[in-house]
Amino acid sequence: MYEFTDRCKDYLERVQVFMDRDVYPAEKIYAEQTHVPETQWNGFPPILQELKAKAKAEGLWNMFIAEEKFGPGLSNFEFAPIMEILGRTPMAPEVFNCAAPDVGNMEVLAQFGNEAQQERWLTPLLDGEIRSVFCMTEPNVASSDATNIETSIDRDGDEYVINGRKWWSSGIGHPACEIAIVMGKNDPNAERHKQQSMVLVPTNTPGLEVVRMLPVFGYEHAPHGHGEVVFKDVRVPVANMLLGEGRGFEIAQGRLGPGRIHHCMRLIGKAERALEEMMRRAKARVAFGKPLAERDTVRADIANSRCEIDQARLLVLNAAWKMDKEGNKGARKEIAMIKVVVPLMAQGVLDRAIQIHGGGGVSDDFGLAHDFSEARYLRIGDGPDEVHREAIAKLELRSLN
Repeated sequence: MYEFTDRCKDYLERVQVFMDRDVYPAEKIYAEQTHVPETQWNGFPPILQELKAKAKAEGLWNMFIAEEKFGPGLSNFEFAPIMEILGRTPMAPEVFNCAAPDVGNMEVLAQFGNEAQQERWLTPLLDGEIRSVFCMTEPNVASSDATNIETSIDRDGDEYVINGRKWWSSGIGHPACEIAIVMGKNDPNAERHKQQSMVLVPTNTPGLEVVRMLPVFGYEHAPHGHGEVVFKDVRVPVANMLLGEGRGFEIAQGRLGPGRIHHCMRLIGKAERALEEMMRRAKARVAFGKPLAERDTVRADIANSRCEIDQARLLVLNAAWKMDKEGNKGARKEIAMIKVVVPLMAQGVLDRAIQIHGGGGVSDDFGLAHDFSEARYLRIGDGPDEVHREAIAKLELRSLN
Protein backbone atom coordinates (compact mmCIF):
# COMPACT_ATOMS: atom_id res chain seq x y z
CA MET A 1 0.00 0.00 0.00
CA TYR A 2 1.30 3.46 -0.89
CA GLU A 3 1.95 5.83 1.99
CA PHE A 4 1.95 9.59 1.48
CA THR A 5 4.78 11.59 3.03
CA ASP A 6 4.19 13.91 5.97
CA ARG A 7 4.84 16.84 3.62
CA CYS A 8 2.15 15.57 1.23
CA LYS A 9 -0.32 15.11 4.10
CA ASP A 10 0.35 18.64 5.31
CA TYR A 11 -0.35 20.12 1.88
CA LEU A 12 -3.44 17.93 1.45
CA GLU A 13 -4.89 19.14 4.73
CA ARG A 14 -4.16 22.79 3.99
CA VAL A 15 -5.57 22.57 0.47
CA GLN A 16 -8.73 20.85 1.74
CA VAL A 17 -9.25 23.56 4.36
CA PHE A 18 -8.77 26.27 1.72
CA MET A 19 -11.21 24.56 -0.66
CA ASP A 20 -13.90 24.18 2.02
CA ARG A 21 -13.42 27.68 3.42
CA ASP A 22 -12.82 29.74 0.27
CA VAL A 23 -13.25 27.92 -3.04
CA TYR A 24 -16.52 25.97 -2.80
CA PRO A 25 -18.42 28.96 -1.34
CA ALA A 26 -17.14 31.09 -4.25
CA GLU A 27 -18.30 28.78 -7.06
CA LYS A 28 -21.60 30.57 -7.59
CA ILE A 29 -19.92 33.99 -7.62
CA TYR A 30 -17.30 32.73 -10.08
CA ALA A 31 -20.03 31.40 -12.38
CA GLU A 32 -21.86 34.73 -12.26
CA GLN A 33 -18.68 36.64 -13.10
CA THR A 34 -17.57 34.38 -15.95
CA HIS A 35 -20.75 33.17 -17.68
CA VAL A 36 -21.86 36.58 -18.93
CA PRO A 37 -21.06 36.87 -22.67
CA GLU A 38 -19.87 40.47 -22.29
CA THR A 39 -17.20 39.55 -19.74
CA GLN A 40 -16.45 35.84 -20.14
CA TRP A 41 -13.26 36.46 -22.11
CA ASN A 42 -11.76 39.18 -19.90
CA GLY A 43 -9.81 36.58 -17.90
CA PHE A 44 -9.75 38.45 -14.59
CA PRO A 45 -12.94 37.78 -12.59
CA PRO A 46 -12.53 39.58 -9.25
CA ILE A 47 -13.31 36.51 -7.14
CA LEU A 48 -10.59 34.52 -8.90
CA GLN A 49 -8.01 37.25 -8.39
CA GLU A 50 -8.96 37.44 -4.71
CA LEU A 51 -8.61 33.69 -4.22
CA LYS A 52 -5.27 33.54 -6.07
CA ALA A 53 -3.85 36.20 -3.77
CA LYS A 54 -5.04 34.25 -0.72
CA ALA A 55 -3.60 30.95 -1.96
CA LYS A 56 -0.27 32.57 -2.76
CA ALA A 57 -0.12 34.22 0.66
CA GLU A 58 -0.76 30.85 2.34
CA GLY A 59 2.02 29.13 0.40
CA LEU A 60 -0.40 26.97 -1.61
CA TRP A 61 1.15 27.98 -4.92
CA ASN A 62 2.96 26.13 -7.73
CA MET A 63 2.59 22.83 -5.87
CA PHE A 64 2.97 20.87 -9.12
CA ILE A 65 6.61 21.72 -9.81
CA ALA A 66 9.18 19.20 -8.58
CA GLU A 67 12.26 21.43 -8.77
CA GLU A 68 12.76 22.96 -5.32
CA LYS A 69 14.36 26.12 -6.73
CA PHE A 70 11.02 26.99 -8.37
CA GLY A 71 8.45 25.61 -5.93
CA PRO A 72 7.82 23.37 -2.92
CA GLY A 73 9.50 20.40 -4.61
CA LEU A 74 6.60 17.95 -4.36
CA SER A 75 7.08 14.77 -6.37
CA ASN A 76 4.54 13.51 -8.90
CA PHE A 77 3.29 11.04 -6.30
CA GLU A 78 2.95 13.74 -3.64
CA PHE A 79 1.15 16.16 -5.94
CA ALA A 80 -1.25 13.60 -7.45
CA PRO A 81 -3.80 13.54 -4.58
CA ILE A 82 -3.67 17.34 -4.37
CA MET A 83 -4.62 17.60 -8.04
CA GLU A 84 -7.55 15.26 -7.39
CA ILE A 85 -8.92 17.78 -4.89
CA LEU A 86 -8.34 20.66 -7.34
CA GLY A 87 -10.15 18.72 -10.06
CA ARG A 88 -13.43 18.88 -8.17
CA THR A 89 -14.18 22.39 -9.44
CA PRO A 90 -13.06 24.10 -12.68
CA MET A 91 -11.74 27.23 -10.99
CA ALA A 92 -9.47 25.53 -8.45
CA PRO A 93 -6.37 24.75 -10.55
CA GLU A 94 -5.96 28.40 -11.52
CA VAL A 95 -6.55 29.53 -7.92
CA PHE A 96 -3.38 27.64 -6.92
CA ASN A 97 -1.46 28.43 -10.16
CA CYS A 98 -1.69 24.77 -11.15
CA ALA A 99 -3.78 25.15 -14.31
CA ALA A 100 -3.11 23.64 -17.73
CA PRO A 101 -1.45 24.39 -20.06
CA ASP A 102 0.74 26.55 -17.83
CA VAL A 103 1.82 23.66 -15.59
CA GLY A 104 3.27 21.77 -18.55
CA ASN A 105 4.85 24.87 -20.04
CA MET A 106 6.42 25.84 -16.72
CA GLU A 107 7.80 22.33 -16.36
CA VAL A 108 9.30 22.58 -19.85
CA LEU A 109 10.97 25.90 -19.04
CA ALA A 110 12.18 24.64 -15.66
CA GLN A 111 13.61 21.43 -17.13
CA PHE A 112 14.79 22.51 -20.57
CA GLY A 113 14.97 26.31 -20.61
CA ASN A 114 18.21 28.22 -20.18
CA GLU A 115 18.66 30.94 -17.56
CA ALA A 116 17.65 33.77 -19.87
CA GLN A 117 14.50 31.93 -21.00
CA GLN A 118 13.60 31.11 -17.41
CA GLU A 119 14.08 34.68 -16.25
CA ARG A 120 12.03 36.12 -19.12
CA TRP A 121 9.14 33.64 -19.15
CA LEU A 122 9.24 31.14 -16.30
CA THR A 123 9.45 33.70 -13.50
CA PRO A 124 6.28 35.63 -14.50
CA LEU A 125 4.45 32.33 -15.07
CA LEU A 126 5.43 31.11 -11.62
CA ASP A 127 4.30 34.43 -10.18
CA GLY A 128 0.93 34.09 -11.94
CA GLU A 129 1.45 37.36 -13.82
CA ILE A 130 1.03 35.88 -17.33
CA ARG A 131 -0.49 32.82 -19.02
CA SER A 132 0.85 30.63 -21.84
CA VAL A 133 -0.13 28.32 -24.70
CA PHE A 134 1.28 25.12 -26.19
CA CYS A 135 0.99 24.89 -29.99
CA MET A 136 1.44 21.34 -31.25
CA THR A 137 -1.69 19.85 -32.89
CA GLU A 138 -2.43 20.70 -36.53
CA PRO A 139 -5.70 20.53 -38.50
CA ASN A 140 -4.26 19.22 -41.77
CA VAL A 141 -2.45 16.11 -40.49
CA ALA A 142 -3.09 13.27 -38.04
CA SER A 143 -1.30 14.79 -35.08
CA SER A 144 -1.63 11.60 -33.02
CA ASP A 145 1.57 10.81 -34.95
CA ALA A 146 3.58 13.92 -34.12
CA THR A 147 6.12 13.13 -36.86
CA ASN A 148 3.40 14.34 -39.27
CA ILE A 149 3.69 17.93 -38.06
CA GLU A 150 4.12 20.29 -41.02
CA THR A 151 4.78 23.64 -39.34
CA SER A 152 8.25 24.76 -40.42
CA ILE A 153 10.93 26.36 -38.28
CA ASP A 154 13.63 27.57 -40.69
CA ARG A 155 16.79 29.36 -39.67
CA ASP A 156 17.54 32.66 -41.37
CA GLY A 157 20.69 34.20 -39.95
CA ASP A 158 20.10 35.07 -36.30
CA GLU A 159 16.38 34.30 -36.51
CA TYR A 160 13.98 31.40 -36.98
CA VAL A 161 11.10 31.86 -39.41
CA ILE A 162 7.93 29.94 -38.52
CA ASN A 163 5.15 29.05 -40.96
CA GLY A 164 2.20 26.78 -40.32
CA ARG A 165 -1.23 26.33 -38.82
CA LYS A 166 -2.09 24.96 -35.37
CA TRP A 167 -5.35 24.28 -33.61
CA TRP A 168 -6.56 23.24 -30.16
CA SER A 169 -3.99 25.70 -28.87
CA SER A 170 -5.38 25.82 -25.35
CA GLY A 171 -4.94 29.05 -23.43
CA ILE A 172 -4.52 31.34 -26.43
CA GLY A 173 -7.78 33.16 -25.68
CA HIS A 174 -6.70 34.46 -22.28
CA PRO A 175 -5.81 38.17 -22.35
CA ALA A 176 -2.76 37.43 -20.17
CA CYS A 177 -1.41 34.80 -22.58
CA GLU A 178 1.98 36.20 -23.60
CA ILE A 179 4.11 33.22 -24.63
CA ALA A 180 3.63 30.19 -26.88
CA ILE A 181 5.72 27.05 -27.06
CA VAL A 182 5.54 25.98 -30.70
CA MET A 183 6.54 22.58 -32.07
CA GLY A 184 7.56 22.35 -35.71
CA LYS A 185 10.05 20.84 -38.14
CA ASN A 186 13.43 22.42 -38.62
CA ASP A 187 15.08 19.56 -40.54
CA PRO A 188 12.79 17.30 -42.64
CA ASN A 189 15.81 15.21 -43.69
CA ALA A 190 16.97 14.27 -40.21
CA GLU A 191 16.17 11.01 -38.42
CA ARG A 192 12.39 10.69 -37.95
CA HIS A 193 12.27 11.74 -34.30
CA LYS A 194 14.93 14.43 -34.61
CA GLN A 195 13.28 16.57 -37.26
CA GLN A 196 11.21 18.52 -34.75
CA SER A 197 12.11 21.41 -32.47
CA MET A 198 10.32 23.61 -29.95
CA VAL A 199 10.69 27.37 -29.99
CA LEU A 200 9.39 30.18 -27.77
CA VAL A 201 7.15 32.66 -29.58
CA PRO A 202 5.71 35.75 -27.85
CA THR A 203 2.02 35.93 -28.75
CA ASN A 204 2.35 39.56 -29.92
CA THR A 205 4.90 38.61 -32.58
CA PRO A 206 3.93 39.89 -36.06
CA GLY A 207 2.51 37.14 -38.26
CA LEU A 208 0.89 35.19 -35.39
CA GLU A 209 -2.88 35.33 -35.87
CA VAL A 210 -5.67 33.64 -33.92
CA VAL A 211 -8.21 32.96 -36.67
CA ARG A 212 -10.96 31.47 -34.48
CA MET A 213 -11.76 29.97 -31.10
CA LEU A 214 -12.95 26.36 -31.03
CA PRO A 215 -15.82 25.23 -28.77
CA VAL A 216 -15.79 21.76 -27.20
CA PHE A 217 -19.24 20.17 -27.42
CA GLY A 218 -20.56 23.73 -27.45
CA TYR A 219 -18.54 24.89 -24.43
CA GLU A 220 -16.27 27.88 -25.06
CA HIS A 221 -13.97 27.19 -22.09
CA ALA A 222 -13.56 30.92 -21.69
CA PRO A 223 -11.43 32.76 -20.83
CA HIS A 224 -8.52 30.54 -21.87
CA GLY A 225 -10.23 28.80 -24.79
CA HIS A 226 -8.80 26.71 -27.60
CA GLY A 227 -7.64 28.56 -30.70
CA GLU A 228 -6.78 27.91 -34.30
CA VAL A 229 -3.57 29.84 -34.90
CA VAL A 230 -1.79 30.75 -38.13
CA PHE A 231 1.95 31.47 -38.20
CA LYS A 232 2.92 33.42 -41.32
CA ASP A 233 6.60 34.35 -41.57
CA VAL A 234 6.78 34.70 -37.80
CA ARG A 235 10.32 35.64 -36.81
CA VAL A 236 11.94 35.05 -33.43
CA PRO A 237 15.58 35.22 -32.30
CA VAL A 238 17.70 32.07 -32.43
CA ALA A 239 17.97 32.40 -28.64
CA ASN A 240 14.28 31.38 -28.41
CA MET A 241 15.06 27.76 -29.36
CA LEU A 242 14.43 25.36 -26.48
CA LEU A 243 17.25 22.94 -25.66
CA GLY A 244 18.49 22.73 -29.28
CA GLU A 245 17.43 21.92 -32.81
CA GLY A 246 15.96 18.47 -33.31
CA ARG A 247 15.11 17.94 -29.63
CA GLY A 248 11.37 18.59 -29.81
CA PHE A 249 10.38 14.98 -29.17
CA GLU A 250 12.69 14.80 -26.18
CA ILE A 251 10.98 17.86 -24.70
CA ALA A 252 7.51 16.55 -25.55
CA GLN A 253 8.09 13.32 -23.66
CA GLY A 254 9.30 15.26 -20.64
CA ARG A 255 6.23 17.51 -20.77
CA LEU A 256 3.50 14.96 -21.42
CA GLY A 257 4.29 12.48 -18.65
CA PRO A 258 3.51 14.72 -15.66
CA GLY A 259 0.68 16.37 -17.61
CA ARG A 260 -1.08 13.05 -18.03
CA ILE A 261 -0.86 12.44 -14.28
CA HIS A 262 -2.42 15.87 -13.69
CA HIS A 263 -5.23 15.33 -16.21
CA CYS A 264 -6.08 11.92 -14.81
CA MET A 265 -6.12 12.95 -11.16
CA ARG A 266 -8.23 15.98 -12.04
CA LEU A 267 -10.73 13.67 -13.76
CA ILE A 268 -10.81 11.43 -10.70
CA GLY A 269 -11.76 14.48 -8.65
CA LYS A 270 -14.59 15.21 -11.07
CA ALA A 271 -15.75 11.60 -10.90
CA GLU A 272 -15.73 11.68 -7.09
CA ARG A 273 -17.87 14.79 -7.03
CA ALA A 274 -20.22 13.29 -9.62
CA LEU A 275 -20.68 10.22 -7.45
CA GLU A 276 -21.50 12.42 -4.46
CA GLU A 277 -24.07 14.34 -6.53
CA MET A 278 -25.47 11.04 -7.80
CA MET A 279 -26.04 9.79 -4.27
CA ARG A 280 -27.60 13.06 -3.09
CA ARG A 281 -29.98 13.03 -6.03
CA ALA A 282 -30.85 9.37 -5.50
CA LYS A 283 -31.73 10.02 -1.85
CA ALA A 284 -33.72 13.17 -2.57
CA ARG A 285 -35.81 12.04 -5.55
CA VAL A 286 -38.85 9.78 -5.24
CA ALA A 287 -40.17 7.92 -8.27
CA PHE A 288 -42.98 5.37 -8.36
CA GLY A 289 -43.40 5.34 -4.61
CA LYS A 290 -39.86 5.19 -3.22
CA PRO A 291 -36.52 7.04 -3.33
CA LEU A 292 -34.25 6.31 -6.28
CA ALA A 293 -31.61 5.20 -3.76
CA GLU A 294 -33.76 2.17 -2.98
CA ARG A 295 -33.80 1.01 -6.60
CA ASP A 296 -31.51 -1.90 -7.38
CA THR A 297 -30.27 -0.40 -10.66
CA VAL A 298 -29.34 2.88 -8.97
CA ARG A 299 -27.51 1.07 -6.18
CA ALA A 300 -25.61 -0.91 -8.81
CA ASP A 301 -24.60 2.36 -10.50
CA ILE A 302 -23.32 3.70 -7.18
CA ALA A 303 -21.43 0.50 -6.37
CA ASN A 304 -19.85 0.23 -9.81
CA SER A 305 -18.84 3.88 -9.71
CA ARG A 306 -17.10 3.46 -6.36
CA CYS A 307 -15.18 0.41 -7.57
CA GLU A 308 -14.11 2.05 -10.81
CA ILE A 309 -12.97 5.33 -9.19
CA ASP A 310 -10.86 3.54 -6.60
CA GLN A 311 -9.31 1.26 -9.20
CA ALA A 312 -8.43 4.22 -11.40
CA ARG A 313 -6.93 6.18 -8.52
CA LEU A 314 -4.62 3.33 -7.57
CA LEU A 315 -3.53 2.97 -11.19
CA VAL A 316 -2.63 6.67 -11.39
CA LEU A 317 -0.79 6.66 -8.06
CA ASN A 318 1.20 3.67 -9.27
CA ALA A 319 2.12 5.54 -12.46
CA ALA A 320 3.14 8.63 -10.47
CA TRP A 321 5.23 6.54 -8.07
CA LYS A 322 6.98 4.79 -10.94
CA MET A 323 7.65 8.09 -12.72
CA ASP A 324 9.36 9.38 -9.60
CA LYS A 325 11.46 6.22 -9.37
CA GLU A 326 12.27 5.51 -13.02
CA GLY A 327 11.43 8.67 -14.99
CA ASN A 328 8.95 9.11 -17.83
CA LYS A 329 10.60 6.46 -19.99
CA GLY A 330 10.56 3.85 -17.24
CA ALA A 331 6.88 4.53 -16.55
CA ARG A 332 5.71 4.83 -20.16
CA LYS A 333 3.45 1.77 -19.97
CA GLU A 334 1.84 2.92 -16.73
CA ILE A 335 1.33 6.42 -18.15
CA ALA A 336 -0.32 4.98 -21.26
CA MET A 337 -2.55 2.79 -19.11
CA ILE A 338 -3.95 5.67 -17.06
CA LYS A 339 -4.66 7.69 -20.20
CA VAL A 340 -6.83 4.82 -21.46
CA VAL A 341 -8.53 3.92 -18.19
CA VAL A 342 -9.24 7.20 -16.40
CA PRO A 343 -11.16 9.21 -19.05
CA LEU A 344 -13.31 6.15 -19.79
CA MET A 345 -13.95 5.67 -16.08
CA ALA A 346 -14.87 9.33 -15.57
CA GLN A 347 -17.08 9.30 -18.65
CA GLY A 348 -18.94 6.27 -17.31
CA VAL A 349 -19.44 7.67 -13.80
CA LEU A 350 -20.59 11.03 -15.15
CA ASP A 351 -22.97 9.30 -17.55
CA ARG A 352 -24.61 7.48 -14.63
CA ALA A 353 -24.84 10.72 -12.65
CA ILE A 354 -26.46 12.45 -15.63
CA GLN A 355 -28.98 9.61 -15.99
CA ILE A 356 -30.00 9.80 -12.34
CA HIS A 357 -30.37 13.58 -12.59
CA GLY A 358 -32.67 13.19 -15.60
CA GLY A 359 -33.26 16.44 -17.49
CA GLY A 360 -31.18 18.33 -14.94
CA GLY A 361 -28.18 16.21 -15.84
CA VAL A 362 -27.94 17.51 -19.38
CA SER A 363 -28.39 21.13 -18.30
CA ASP A 364 -25.70 23.40 -16.86
CA ASP A 365 -27.34 23.44 -13.42
CA PHE A 366 -25.18 20.67 -11.97
CA GLY A 367 -22.00 20.87 -14.07
CA LEU A 368 -22.29 17.22 -15.07
CA ALA A 369 -22.70 17.83 -18.79
CA HIS A 370 -19.64 20.08 -18.85
CA ASP A 371 -17.53 17.53 -16.97
CA PHE A 372 -18.80 14.71 -19.22
CA SER A 373 -17.61 16.66 -22.27
CA GLU A 374 -14.19 17.09 -20.68
CA ALA A 375 -13.87 13.37 -19.94
CA ARG A 376 -14.82 12.61 -23.55
CA TYR A 377 -12.36 14.99 -25.18
CA LEU A 378 -9.54 13.79 -22.94
CA ARG A 379 -9.85 10.43 -24.69
CA ILE A 380 -8.29 12.38 -27.57
CA GLY A 381 -6.18 14.98 -25.75
CA ASP A 382 -2.56 14.02 -24.99
CA GLY A 383 -2.90 11.21 -27.51
CA PRO A 384 -5.98 9.16 -28.46
CA ASP A 385 -6.89 5.90 -26.71
CA GLU A 386 -5.81 3.86 -29.73
CA VAL A 387 -2.25 5.18 -29.64
CA HIS A 388 -1.90 4.41 -25.93
CA ARG A 389 -3.36 0.92 -26.34
CA GLU A 390 -0.87 0.25 -29.13
CA ALA A 391 2.01 1.35 -26.88
CA ILE A 392 0.78 -0.83 -24.01
CA ALA A 393 0.43 -3.88 -26.25
CA LYS A 394 3.91 -3.44 -27.73
CA LEU A 395 5.49 -3.21 -24.29
CA GLU A 396 3.56 -6.23 -23.07
CA LEU A 397 4.56 -8.32 -26.08
CA ARG A 398 8.20 -7.39 -25.60
CA SER A 399 8.05 -8.58 -21.99
CA LEU A 400 6.94 -12.07 -23.03
CA ASN A 401 9.84 -14.54 -22.82
